[in-house]
Amino acid sequence: MRWIDRLSTAQRVVVIIALGLALAIVASYLTSLGTRAGWYAYAPLTGQAFPPPGSGEPGWLRVIIWLAAISLWAAASATVLRQSPDRSVPE
Repeated sequence: MRWIDRLSTAQRVVVIIALGLALAIVASYLTSLGTRAGWYAYAPLTGQAFPPPGSGEPGWLRVIIWLAAISLWAAASATVLRQSPDRSVPE
């Protein structure tokens, strides 16, 4: 018996939402690595910030990170929300 089998459907949904939020935080952190913040030789008090080109991760890597996080979340959701074989469906 898996530990997830003891949870009700509402509790399973809460687990899935919490997992999705955790994966979003991790993916957001991973995609923000390498970005720099600060002063980039723009005219002070003009409100125009020009970060140097090439700062941060390449776009294709960001897409791969987000797709991996979404795929992991979808697979975990299917596993958690799957009916166990010994659990009968109420009619």
